[in-house]
Amino acid sequence: MSEQTNDFTQWYLQTVQQAELMSYSPVRGSIIFRPDGFELWEHIQEEFNKFLKTQGIRNAYFPMLIPKSFFMKEADHIEGFAPELPWVTEVGDEKLEEPLALRPTSETMIGSAFSDWIHSYRDLPYEINQWANVFRWEKKTLPFLRTSEFLWQEGHTAHADEEDARRRTMSILDEYARLCEEFLAIPVYKGQKTPSERFAGAVDTYSIEAMMKDGKAVQAGTSHYMGTKFAEAFDITYLTKENKHVAAHTTSWGVSTRLLGSLIMTHGDENGLVFPPTVAPTQVVLLPVGPWKKNPAILEKLDKIFQELKAKGIRVRLDDSENSPGYKFHEWELKGACIRIECGPRDLENGHVMAKVRDVDGKVTVAFDELLAYIDEQLAIMPKRLLEQARLRNKENEHVHINTLDELKEHIEACKKDNRPTGFVLIGWDGSEETEAKIKEETGFTTRNIPFQAPIEKEVDLVSGKPAKHTVWIARAY
Repeated sequence: MSEQTNDFTQWYLQTVQQAELMSYSPVRGSIIFRPDGFELWEHIQEEFNKFLKTQGIRNAYFPMLIPKSFFMKEADHIEGFAPELPWVTEVGDEKLEEPLALRPTSETMIGSAFSDWIHSYRDLPYEINQWANVFRWEKKTLPFLRTSEFLWQEGHTAHADEEDARRRTMSILDEYARLCEEFLAIPVYKGQKTPSERFAGAVDTYSIEAMMKDGKAVQAGTSHYMGTKFAEAFDITYLTKENKHVAAHTTSWGVSTRLLGSLIMTHGDENGLVFPPTVAPTQVVLLPVGPWKKNPAILEKLDKIFQELKAKGIRVRLDDSENSPGYKFHEWELKGACIRIECGPRDLENGHVMAKVRDVDGKVTVAFDELLAYIDEQLAIMPKRLLEQARLRNKENEHVHINTLDELKEHIEACKKDNRPTGFVLIGWDGSEETEAKIKEETGFTTRNIPFQAPIEKEVDLVSGKPAKHTVWIARAY
């Protein structure tokens, strides 16, 4: 049985290190992003920034250190983050008058700035985003998915009324879903978080949830309607057309480098990383094979192809290292190169190359004069194929006919016995935190979200047997 099937987490840890996406840092729970790993994040940044520009949302940057008094202004917020906050309390031998937190998120800092910047209805909506690092002192860490320091974008907006704020909240959620599905080929489940899973201080939290190959969930992105809670705490008020001072309605939303973990766990296979070309650091790798050093024309031909691809904006590498072809094949499959092009003496003589697409078995022969068109075609269809494969796998691991806690436990035992994913389970929920807590305590499953579109509606609560108020996806999660 495969290593990925036997121990998915171990496969993941080995793959992200061997593929040189990251290294561990000397600081507990923190990682170093190596160039390929950081480039994945850069491509996500580029794609999301395109959307921000269409919306007129501009990037800004705020300080990393946040005064303790800021957190005290919004009680739910400080309570939600207190266990994870690292504090700066002294500089040199001098104790600070007020402790400063390393930001876990920026609602308080940005709320204070909004209070200074927003005065009139003419200033609204006020919408900004920042790309930053944040700190949450996690007890249990996993590279990219859960680390003490991670990278993200966080958007913050202020609006004149609830309707406009909620419109922005949902438009961002829709964009996150598009980013995952069309750009990263990760299918997601859109819905609303339960109150216990809501962001600290929010009125409503909405999420996109992704299912990994091992059936576990990753919260891939969240968008929050904050109501007027932070506006009232930080005095974000504006003068209406009727000359009344009222509190603004605010939102916040974010995706993080957790998307990189989701990308790897959704598409990776026994040979290593599989990336859609939209985000892959290496879209095409060119390899001279056979006794190519005795025939300089091989490298000359590959270099010509390299220049042509580079001129088209394709991320291409030419590997003319001393390593054996077998080593190179393994290395570039491990690193997730989308298309491998091989050319040896016989290929050159016959006017073609051998091409291997990362997620498709077997090689094909492609004539030199057809190569550029072939590469364009394969790079275009690969993301759709990966998305469809992931959707089919998700469907196989969705369980919609489990109706009692005993049935859920039986399902978990059967999956354990057969060494298969427990997946996402659709349940009825009576709306109480007690039943949520009991499910988590007895099975390790947590509520993921209340889907906007459920396959079926559940009528009875999984635990209590009472009438269900909501239909909810639950799963074990990273």
